[in-house]
Amino acid sequence: MRIDKYLWSTRYFKTRNIGTEACKKGQVKINSKVVKPAREVYPMDKIVVRKNQINYELTVLDIPKSRVGAKLVDIYRKDTTPKEAFEHDALLQYSKDYYRKKGMGRPTKKDRREIDDYVDSPTDSEE
Repeated sequence: MRIDKYLWSTRYFKTRNIGTEACKKGQVKINSKVVKPAREVYPMDKIVVRKNQINYELTVLDIPKSRVGAKLVDIYRKDTTPKEAFEHDALLQYSKDYYRKKGMGRPTKKDRREIDDYVDSPTDSEE
């Protein structure tokens, strides 16, 4: 089975086209080699998929006949993604919450004071 079809059938991508584009962009590796969408997948292959700033690591256990239900996905792959990857993503999301959303306009008076305090505060190297 092709790698793009395998990733679609095991529900890593919503459509095969998105899986194909990910392969073309170099976001999919099999046994630590960047692959094209037509590359065949075999049992015991190690796949790394970069999606949403997380490197998902999985091992192919079996090849499905077609797209499978979410409850049956674990029959065909073993997910070995480290927990640190998800923790890093959570930290990234937390840090993004601080910044103003696009289209929010100019900073408020309070925001301006916080910016000025940050810029004017002395650092350890200046003292």
